[in-house]
Amino acid sequence: MPYIKTTATTKISSLTKRIRAVSGGTSASKTISILMWLIGYCQHPDVNNELVSVVSETMPHLKRGAIRDFLNIMQEHGYFQDASWNKSDFIYTFPNGNKMEFFSADMPSKVRGPRRDVLFINEANNVPYETFTQLEIRTKKIIFLDWNPVSEFWFYVDENNHPNIISRKDCDFITLTYRDNEALDKSIVATIEARKGNKNWWKVYGEGQLGEAEGRIYTGWQLIDEIPHEARLEAYGLDFGYTNDPTAVVAKYYYNGGYIFDEILYRKGMSNKQIADVLINEKQAIVYADSAEPKSIDELKVYGIGVVPSNKGQGSVLQGIQYVQDQQISVTKRSVNILKEYRNYLWDEDKSTAQTLNKPMDIFNHSMDAIRYSFSVNMARDEREQTQIPINDFSNYSLT
Repeated sequence: MPYIKTTATTKISSLTKRIRAVSGGTSASKTISILMWLIGYCQHPDVNNELVSVVSETMPHLKRGAIRDFLNIMQEHGYFQDASWNKSDFIYTFPNGNKMEFFSADMPSKVRGPRRDVLFINEANNVPYETFTQLEIRTKKIIFLDWNPVSEFWFYVDENNHPNIISRKDCDFITLTYRDNEALDKSIVATIEARKGNKNWWKVYGEGQLGEAEGRIYTGWQLIDEIPHEARLEAYGLDFGYTNDPTAVVAKYYYNGGYIFDEILYRKGMSNKQIADVLINEKQAIVYADSAEPKSIDELKVYGIGVVPSNKGQGSVLQGIQYVQDQQISVTKRSVNILKEYRNYLWDEDKSTAQTLNKPMDIFNHSMDAIRYSFSVNMARDEREQTQIPINDFSNYSLT
């Protein structure tokens, strides 16, 4: 997407108060527009030797989001100087001495560290209120916040139901939508508008208005730093994609009575050979893939991948979702796309009555499908055990 002046950048530039809160729907260019403002601020001739901090939930989230967007903007506009970018500390130093640093909200030494001039908390709804407080009291001038309004959090009301941030006199608050982003490709606009029939989804992601979390399929998953040494790799789940959808591969580990998921791959344009190259370099375990792609499964086998089709049939999606809901699930912090889909995986709605349907929306579902596929062997085993048929009793079965 080209980094150009849009309605979103104009609206963000019009904000004047200390706290500048930007809520909005999908593809509204919230983060990119704020980063463009911050870059302009750091380049301003009247601003010297100041520190700008960009903070998000985890470092993997930053690397795949705000840091990547920042570097792309700088490079596309010809601003980037490799010698000015500290790759280990994630700090860029501008010619006038201004610095932009990137760190995660789970780094106490940074959160409670030195003061800064300007702060940007990306996807603030995923950052604890205490973290916001620590960062706010250490920020001298301006604070930007952005988020998708999937549910209430401390900006609207804090954990004790005290007066919220939105009511403060030093707070500007705007809502952006995809309509504010003129750089958006027409095909993406069409994809967004095709979902107008789902009122819950459209309210949040189309109109950028505060929605409810009641449509979420999964809740209660835990975030962990890394895979414990004692965890046992059980399987991989694979959901095929190519042009419009990403290929998603997740690793499933068993640990302490629950399951841990780790993101291995989430990328568009992956050929079967490229998928095989990724899997061949991972620890070996059976791969459960979308059975609707038998040709791709056969090709992966040719490349030496131990892959089998997932169990699919009438009612298998709901059965799989129910099975996942019943498990104790944890996700590694580096699994950015798993976490994004987990938080946005919703039940579909009837277009005429707005009643929740017993099926998921066909969006934010690639890692979620891969997770469901990875449980194929577990579901089959449990179903077999429930029949209580001895494993060696073939008396009621025919080989024909």
